[in-house]
Amino acid sequence: MDNCEEVCVHRDVVEERRQQVLSNETYQGLAHIFKALGDPSRVRLIHALSFGELCVCDLADLLESSQSAVSHQLRLLRNLRLVKYRKDGKMVYYSLDDAHILGMLQQGLDHVNHG
Repeated sequence: MDNCEEVCVHRDVVEERRQQVLSNETYQGLAHIFKALGDPSRVRLIHALSFGELCVCDLADLLESSQSAVSHQLRLLRNLRLVKYRKDGKMVYYSLDDAHILGMLQQGLDHVNHG
């Protein structure tokens, strides 16, 4: 059963939680991040980058994908500030944007591997 059998709103609890509601913009940003992480190829990219920076060529080879496909996914992740890049001559290297991203990945892995 997914519904209460009787309608009884606990006003004190609801009012307390209402104080913790975030802005619509914050919920929207979070939803975009979860949507991006809903794609296994993007999660694979983030996992690969969790060990350190890699160039697009290496990422494409590691993921057995084309550079074009990898670049497209990286652009989406970069727009969400999940990854960042730097150019070194003709090479483009990607890394995780910050430690928060590694933490999200680790927490997700912990949850998946938790019996």
